[in-house]
Amino acid sequence: MLLAYVTSYNVLDNSDWPKDLAGIRGAGYHLAKHLEKQYVQLDYIGPLKVEYKFINKFKKKLYNKFLKKVYACWADPAVIRDYASQVSKKLSSSTANIVLCPENAQPVAYLECKQPIVLWTDAPQTALIDMYSVFSNLCNETKRHIYAMEKAALDRSKLVIFLSEWAAQNAIQIYGIESSKVKVVPWGANIECNRNDEDINNIVQYKDTHSCKLLFIGVDWFRKGGDIALAVAKELNKTGLNTELLVVGCQPVTHEPLPNFVKNIGFIDKFTIEGINKINKLFCESHFLIMPSRADCSPHVLCEANSFGLPCLVTNVGGIPSIIKDNLNGQTFSINSRVEEYCSYITSLMYNYSEYKRLARSSFNEYQSRLNWSVATQKVKNLIMELV
Repeated sequence: MLLAYVTSYNVLDNSDWPKDLAGIRGAGYHLAKHLEKQYVQLDYIGPLKVEYKFINKFKKKLYNKFLKKVYACWADPAVIRDYASQVSKKLSSSTANIVLCPENAQPVAYLECKQPIVLWTDAPQTALIDMYSVFSNLCNETKRHIYAMEKAALDRSKLVIFLSEWAAQNAIQIYGIESSKVKVVPWGANIECNRNDEDINNIVQYKDTHSCKLLFIGVDWFRKGGDIALAVAKELNKTGLNTELLVVGCQPVTHEPLPNFVKNIGFIDKFTIEGINKINKLFCESHFLIMPSRADCSPHVLCEANSFGLPCLVTNVGGIPSIIKDNLNGQTFSINSRVEEYCSYITSLMYNYSEYKRLARSSFNEYQSRLNWSVATQKVKNLIMELV
């Protein structure tokens, strides 16, 4: 089986990936490599060129100046049709059986081709409007463009795979697509894992049991709930549990000097040996990944944490409940949960370390059974085979 692997970016070269897109593009890379391990041949159709015409730039300035609204050039029909034209030309010399787009609707929305199209994406973009900064304050014209583009892609696709039940149900409700062609298959971790049960037992055994390390990873401090993570660490220290908050990926935003218990590590490039070693060390030494997101889809970092037996403390927003199951690989909290609720859960495990060990082993088991690329790609390979 030969898949035309359609992406707007260069899957095999991360040198120009923006930091805020490193997660989804890293997923595209790992997904491709694990499909190849499943003996699926890939014809890489990408990167695609994007050229915004004068009218696109003019509209963007016009909306911003007079209406204080955002006109998204990336959703303009002309741009999307140009994507389709580029993909179509590349497909003309391909012998691929299936077109697989592991990104979003843009590259395949208006694609006319003989091959069945499979879209594997995190969530419908209309569900993200006013949820993410890039989808905030959009003008109505852009909202219409996003809807039309995404509906076209979903209608064209023979199979649509989302990462969570939340995303799948949103797509069905918003676009009225047939539920029979919608499947849910979570992605895996954007790091390699050759760990086994013995490794996890050793990792947990060597953690410091007299203090707590909370690991926060995210490029958006506020959306990912960095302020809540900071408040939790502060309260734990106040009530007697020596706690350190490790911040990766962004600069903490506070109205006062950072407390001594906060260690700002900055952005870590997981495509370098130095970066991999650094993030692996943090996963091994930490007791919990804490990410009280105000808005999120399906963060890869949760799978990555579980691959080290690291339980995750998260909010039950977006697609997160499809990844984190209470008392199996972490704990979900309401977006309105008080800081004390997080603290109570953390202390109950830190002061009952045998229960913490159980949760850590269970977290790794969740990774092994359903939150890794091998499982994900095997499931999707089987689904795609039914289309050939």
